[in-house]
Amino acid sequence: MKILLVNKFLYPNGGSETYIFELGKQLQKMGHEVQYFGMEHEGRIVGNNAGGYTSNMDFHSGKLQKLLYPFKIIYSKEARKKIRIVLDDFAPDVVHLNNINFQITPSILYEIKEYEKKNNKPVKIVYTAHDYQWVCPNHMMMIPSAGALCFACRGGKFGACTKNRCIHNSRIKSLLGTIEAGYYKRRKSYDMVDTIICPSAFMKEQLDSDDVLRKKTIMLHNFVTPAEDEIGTWETIKPRLPERYVLYFGRFSEEKGVKTLLKVCQNMTEVSFVFAGTGPLTEEVSRIPNIRNVGFVRGKALKKLIAGAEFSLYPSQWYENCPFSVMESQLYGTPMIASSLGGTPELLQDGMTGELFEAGNAAELKEKIARLWEHPEICDKYRENCKNIKFDTIEEYCGKIVRKVYT
Repeated sequence: MKILLVNKFLYPNGGSETYIFELGKQLQKMGHEVQYFGMEHEGRIVGNNAGGYTSNMDFHSGKLQKLLYPFKIIYSKEARKKIRIVLDDFAPDVVHLNNINFQITPSILYEIKEYEKKNNKPVKIVYTAHDYQWVCPNHMMMIPSAGALCFACRGGKFGACTKNRCIHNSRIKSLLGTIEAGYYKRRKSYDMVDTIICPSAFMKEQLDSDDVLRKKTIMLHNFVTPAEDEIGTWETIKPRLPERYVLYFGRFSEEKGVKTLLKVCQNMTEVSFVFAGTGPLTEEVSRIPNIRNVGFVRGKALKKLIAGAEFSLYPSQWYENCPFSVMESQLYGTPMIASSLGGTPELLQDGMTGELFEAGNAAELKEKIARLWEHPEICDKYRENCKNIKFDTIEEYCGKIVRKVYT
């Protein structure tokens, strides 16, 4: 089977990129041919034989001076032209879409259908929903400037995005997002997709609010892959760790609940915290005396960092889909305290492998951290329960989508 994986970024950038790279590697191990389509970039690590890529664009850069730029992020003629080259050369049986809006745009759906018609060859179109983009123009179902969760656009009336400046607190960017969402809604463009993979029941519920999408969705939690060796070893991190520590690993940003967590940390001087990651709040993280920031960590070094923690924290304040961090922590035997939003409660067994708290509730988070820190026997019980946690391996996951989605 020939499978074309499509994603705006073809270099390591986040969860969706981890997903497509691991998916592609496993599909190739299973004997399938895999190529990739997305933006050209100096960091690109995967590609296609035809050399067809769109030019690099960043909707969030603020560079909206060029007259044609707004039109390119709504409907990209360039993406249609470039994917046409790849389709003609590769002749895929499946086109598996991931994050495409704004940089690639759903214009490519029309080109895939043109290819089918021209060649009298059916192509299965699959989409994995990594965020809420197809029902919410800013993809997060929240008003970032206010830090407020929001369902206003879910019914297909996207004007609230412009009204609330939901995209980078910019009126013009939010207006463009509103136009983009309305355009593809009116044209029922997403009806061309055969199957939408929702990595959480929560995600499926949100997409099912749309009459067109509801007919396409299936729920399948993400896979977890074992850690691999990385350059930048555990030996460089271990000397910087306290004897006992509570771990936060992930992006240092407000929507991840890091501001709330920092308030808690600075009021719990008796607890040693370790933060692993990067982000816009890095300076704030580094200023708090009882936090040791070890920077971005991955691979086996991250696995050891997680496994060595008393427990880990995931205080996100937006509707997370199927966060790898929640899965990895339990998989490596470490209990977690996590906010009870989005798909997270589907992954963490409250009172068994960790505990849930109300997102943004600093007092409750502090109370739960103190309780687990002062009573390691509770963590021991949770750690034992983590041994019974079962998430799909990449082999199991790919087996399911090949059998149930691609064919």
